[in-house]
Amino acid sequence: MLNIVLVAGSSRDNSQSGKVARFTRERLLDLDLASPSSCTVIDLGQGPLPLWPADDTGPWAEYKQLLQAADAVVIIAPEWNGMACPAIKNFFIYASKAELGHKPGLLVGVSSGIGGSYPIAELRASSYKNCRLCYLPEHLIVRGVEKVLNGADAISEDDQRIRARLDYGLDILARYAVALKPVREAIDMSIPAFTNGM
Repeated sequence: MLNIVLVAGSSRDNSQSGKVARFTRERLLDLDLASPSSCTVIDLGQGPLPLWPADDTGPWAEYKQLLQAADAVVIIAPEWNGMACPAIKNFFIYASKAELGHKPGLLVGVSSGIGGSYPIAELRASSYKNCRLCYLPEHLIVRGVEKVLNGADAISEDDQRIRARLDYGLDILARYAVALKPVREAIDMSIPAFTNGM
């Protein structure tokens, strides 16, 4: 079984991003891609990170261990005013190649309306730079999030469509996780001259 961490990037407690993360975790279990003990949700609304740079207080020590053990991650990024939420951007300031280097990441944009693409573009542009996360060429945008992924059964055509696309993306993520594992093991990430990306 793969070890997969899902990061719900909203700073709001009880957020729609958290709902999407928990639904996605259940799909990973249903698809036998992960086990309950190897599939964890980091909800930044329920366990917020202090604004970086911070001292060693807060939940980063726990998050760091979970991420280091992960084979893959799912990044769930809500759209706030056409941008990625500050909580998920702050997460990427904490994360380094020690936690995420050369691991596959599935990006999931979340919007209450018809948006959701801007956080995907923003995170693809720069969030991987120092942590070396490898975003999949596939991503998912959950539009009208309040009306989808709310229960075991789809209640509309949109709900059914996003569920099918989610399963497709998770299958690809799992295949990348297996394929990139030997690549990670072969790369020397201890060279001090190349600590940060260019």
